Amino acid sequence: MAKKIFYVTTEIIPFADVTSIAEFSTNVPFLLQEKGHDIRTIIPKYGFVSERKYILREVIRLREIPFDFGGEAQVVSAKSAFIPKTRVQIYFLEDDQWFKPLTNLLYKSKNGRTLSDNGERYGFFGKAVLATLPHLFWTPDIFVCNGWQAAFIPGLYKEFYEGKEFYKKIKTVMAIHDFNEYAIMNKSDIELAEIDIPKSSKGDTVNLYELGAQYADKIVVFDRPSDKISEKLLKLPGIKAHKKKIKIINLKSDESPDYYAVSDKFEQALLKL
Repeated sequence: MAKKIFYVTTEIIPFADVTSIAEFSTNVPFLLQEKGHDIRTIIPKYGFVSERKYILREVIRLREIPFDFGGEAQVVSAKSAFIPKTRVQIYFLEDDQWFKPLTNLLYKSKNGRTLSDNGERYGFFGKAVLATLPHLFWTPDIFVCNGWQAAFIPGLYKEFYEGKEFYKKIKTVMAIHDFNEYAIMNKSDIELAEIDIPKSSKGDTVNLYELGAQYADKIVVFDRPSDKISEKLLKLPGIKAHKKKIKIINLKSDESPDYYAVSDKFEQALLKL
C-alpha cells in the first residue's frame, strides 16, 4: 500500500554533503518514490546553496509560516525544488539566524569544534518542519526523522501537534545512521524545545536518540560492517527501554551500500507501522 512520507533530513546531494546521510537521503527517497510512495523531503536552506543554479522556486503559501519555539513567536519561509535528475520534491526552510550563516561543515566550526548552538538550531528546525504542514495542504502518513538532527521531531509532534487538523494519525520513524558526540545535547536545549527529558538521562546532558526513542513509533538503525551502532545504542537505558521499536538494517558495505536492497528493507519497516 502506497504511503505519504515526509522525509526530514539536513543533507541531500548536491545541496549538502557532510556525512553518510547525504548519500542515503538522495538515493532512498528516490527509490521509495519509484515504488509508488508519495514522498517529499525537507532540509534547511543553507546560505551556500545557489537558488539560481538549483532553480529554487518561491511558493506564496510557504512564506512567513508562524509558529512558537522557546516561548517566542517565530516565522520561517520555504522554497521548493526537486532533487536533480529526479521527481522528488524538496522544500528548503529559510532562516537568516539558524541556517543561512552555516558553512558547508554544517555541524562544526572551521577549527573542528562542535557548534555550541546545535541543540537550539535543530530543535528550531524540528518545530519549523512541523509548522509547514497546514501550508502544504498535504498530510503525510509517516515522518522519517533522519539522524540526530531530526530526533526532536517525534517529541515535538507528540507534545504539540498530534490530533490537530493536518496532524492526525501520523507515525514517526527515527532513522539512526551514526553514534557520536553530536547527538549529546545540554538539557537546557531540550527544555527550550519543551519536551520531557527522559528519566534515564543523568547529569546535564541528553542523548537525542534516547529523547526520540520515548516518542517515536519506530526506530530504524543502519549497521555498517565496520560499525555496529545498534550494539552501542542498546547500552543506552533510554534506547534499551524501547528495544521493541527497533528494526536493524545491516548494510553490506561501508562505502557503497546497495540502496536498492536498503530501500526494500526500509520500505518493509515503514509498511509495518
